[in-house]
Amino acid sequence: MPPPKPNVRVLRDMKARDGAKANEVARRAYLYISRNQLLPPSVRHQAQLQLNTYGRYTRPTTVKNRCIETGRGRGIMSDFGLCRFQFRLKALRGELNGVKKACW
Repeated sequence: MPPPKPNVRVLRDMKARDGAKANEVARRAYLYISRNQLLPPSVRHQAQLQLNTYGRYTRPTTVKNRCIETGRGRGIMSDFGLCRFQFRLKALRGELNGVKKACW
């Protein structure tokens, strides 16, 4: 059986994580300069213009936890990277280490 094709949403999230991580320091510096009221307006304006040149996937707000199996963006178990339904399916099949069905 061939491996499953990666979900587009997951690939987009991975791209956003990489871009946010690579540009974090520079973006924070420009944000600090553009919001600092003690600096002259021309310097603050230039910093804001530099911020506007960054792409969409360099912002940390574009990063969203997604299920690595389905790409679903809700109900994510962050320790496993799975949505609740996929977590349940894998746990019942015994594919998750340390997770067992409870027996009363």
